Amino acid sequence: MSESSSAPPDLDLRLVRYFTAVAEHRHFGRASEALHVTQPSLSRQIRRLEQQLGARLLDRTPRGTVLTEAGEVFLPRARALLRSAASAAAETRAAARPSRITVGYTSGLIVTPAVRELRHRHPDADVRTQHVPWNEAGAALLDHRVDALVTRLPFPTGGLDVTVLYDEPRVLVVPLDHRLAGEESVTLDDIAGEPLPRVRESDPSWSAFWRIDPRPDGSPAPDGPLIDAVEDKFEVVAAGQAVTISAGVRGGLRPDLTAIPLEGVEPSHVVLATRAGDGNRLVAAFRKAARARLTGRP
Repeated sequence: MSESSSAPPDLDLRLVRYFTAVAEHRHFGRASEALHVTQPSLSRQIRRLEQQLGARLLDRTPRGTVLTEAGEVFLPRARALLRSAASAAAETRAAARPSRITVGYTSGLIVTPAVRELRHRHPDADVRTQHVPWNEAGAALLDHRVDALVTRLPFPTGGLDVTVLYDEPRVLVVPLDHRLAGEESVTLDDIAGEPLPRVRESDPSWSAFWRIDPRPDGSPAPDGPLIDAVEDKFEVVAAGQAVTISAGVRGGLRPDLTAIPLEGVEPSHVVLATRAGDGNRLVAAFRKAARARLTGRP
């Protein structure tokens, strides 16, 4: 057998990334928008990848794009390839410039006191901050977009070290003209028939926690409008289409909504997450600063 016929294909990681985008969006149009490329160009790149692999990966249907059997096999391996490449690049940069850290945070959480302390104690370090979408917590760390992340449970924590920083009581958010507005507190019994928004493509554990679904008696939480982003939930609540369960809102609610303490439910846990075994000294320093400075108190 010749060397060329026995050698494995030289995969272009850019093509692999394009494939994972189409596979995750299940739609060439949405994937092309996310990747900032035209649909014809994206289609050509996918065909190039399929030629390199010698297998068809995707089929277009009237309802969108579906993975072939080969595509189903390749998708987790494609994600692993991209993650490995990101890790190799990040670790190489860290070795060349060890005094750098990117601290991530999700919506409604403040990392400033710990970041300021880290900069004060390590004035020569390059300390950066970056907002992370609520549904990319684990991926942002494993893909090396951030080195430490302050966020809320639950989210997939495989390969991560997670430390609880503080708890936030959960509250019920309703419009000002709702029958429960003005109550000192409410229980799940008070909202047994109230619909709650559902976020499209959310992690099942996240959805179960924030909708309290199922309820303690085993009954399902009533379904409210289906929304694409968690930020949209306050709009459907203000419109009177649903109520929602939240945490950490404090004085940040829009003026046509009010928050009522929700009794008898587990609080929300605000955590610091880092990659398991990360030896970056700045990660250890930030963990110490976060424990001291990020307490949930204004």
